[in-house]
Amino acid sequence: MLKTRGEDRTAYRQIAKLTGPIIIQNLLSAFVTSADVVMLNFVGQEHISAVSLAAQYATVLFMVLYGLGTGVTMLSAQYFGKGDMRAVEAVQGIALRFSVAVTMLFAAAALLVPRAMMRVFTPDPQLIEIGAGYLRNVSVAYLCWGLIEVYLATLRSIGRVGISTGLNTVAFTLNILLNAVFIFGLLGAPKLGAAGVALATSISRVVELILALIVSARIRDIRLKLSQMFIRSKALFRDFLRMAMPATLNDVSWGLAFSMYSVIIGQFLGTDMVAANSFTSLVRTFGTVLCFSVASGGGIFLGQLLGDGRMEEAEKGAGAMMRLTVLSGVVGGLIVLAAMPFALRFANLTDQGKHYLKVMLLINTYYVMGQAVNTSLIAGVFRAGGDSRFGFICDTIDMWCYAVPLGFLTAAVLKLSPLWVYFLLCTDEFVKWPWVIGHYRSRKWLRNITRENVVEE
Repeated sequence: MLKTRGEDRTAYRQIAKLTGPIIIQNLLSAFVTSADVVMLNFVGQEHISAVSLAAQYATVLFMVLYGLGTGVTMLSAQYFGKGDMRAVEAVQGIALRFSVAVTMLFAAAALLVPRAMMRVFTPDPQLIEIGAGYLRNVSVAYLCWGLIEVYLATLRSIGRVGISTGLNTVAFTLNILLNAVFIFGLLGAPKLGAAGVALATSISRVVELILALIVSARIRDIRLKLSQMFIRSKALFRDFLRMAMPATLNDVSWGLAFSMYSVIIGQFLGTDMVAANSFTSLVRTFGTVLCFSVASGGGIFLGQLLGDGRMEEAEKGAGAMMRLTVLSGVVGGLIVLAAMPFALRFANLTDQGKHYLKVMLLINTYYVMGQAVNTSLIAGVFRAGGDSRFGFICDTIDMWCYAVPLGFLTAAVLKLSPLWVYFLLCTDEFVKWPWVIGHYRSRKWLRNITRENVVEE
């Protein structure tokens, strides 16, 4: 029994070591989002709503890149645990092929057809015009984002989380400063409002990419080189398609479905609900920082154990990770609850909008726990062992066969009150708990997925 407790303490320390920098990174990302909302609050509710809707495309792109990054982590963490760095380089190259293609598509659409993209979410001409300006200016950021996210995911998979956090710190800090400059027209810059948010994002992403290339040239572990896209490994490419692509499709499917929530709110529930949802999403982001970080850090830790063949340690590490997840869910709910008075006092909303916001935040005090458990298991534990197919099937059925149809039915057909529609949408995480927890207990995810001599010379 003492040995088990000692092993648990070791697992907690290792997970905390990987999770700490990721928490900082996720907090900084949340601060950038909050800075957008805080500053646009002084410009007007229409700018907040337009950016909230336009940013749904960034959410979808993030899910694509997060899925690719998860695929990188899934394979690279195990090969790093095995000691095969050439395979890690090959995995990064495969992910770069996909990320470059996808980000070019998103950037072209944002630059050429931004109004059509906005019409998907709202019929309001004012919101369409504001959102189109945002999308045009953010198109450059999309291109840089694809390269950066794959490289940072590779760094995290080999335990170099401090470097990725440092790069994000510089970029996010610059983003916040430039937000103020371009939103309010400081230092002689034009006063751009919502478009200024996008311009600040693009400039900071360009700077982050330049810094990533500089760091890459100075470290020996792993470098960001486009030539890696041409490393040949049929076995790794098949493994990436078999394991990483279901993870990517899982995150894209979930991200698109979650964006459909914004379509439902924007098309059927009114601008007060759209604005309230913007603030709710912001507060929930802070509430989920800890649990999402535990999922990322814990997944890397488990992957390295599995790649090294230490199955028993990996199983016990997963148990320690789940205990941390439940704790992080409780803390996240308390954060949402504590933030409620400040959000209600600060939000520049109508009385109806503030009423919506209060109830939506109360719903999210427990919704955070649902996200914590599912994210840690599906995106952390299962993917550490290369098991991404289960999550893809589970999330797709849950979101597209249950949550999205339920949202359209209650909002467009039954015409329930906006808060009832929102409450029903927020049951999605709990519906899949029995299947997710059952799969965890089956131990089917407990696998070493590495191969010998996978890179072709």
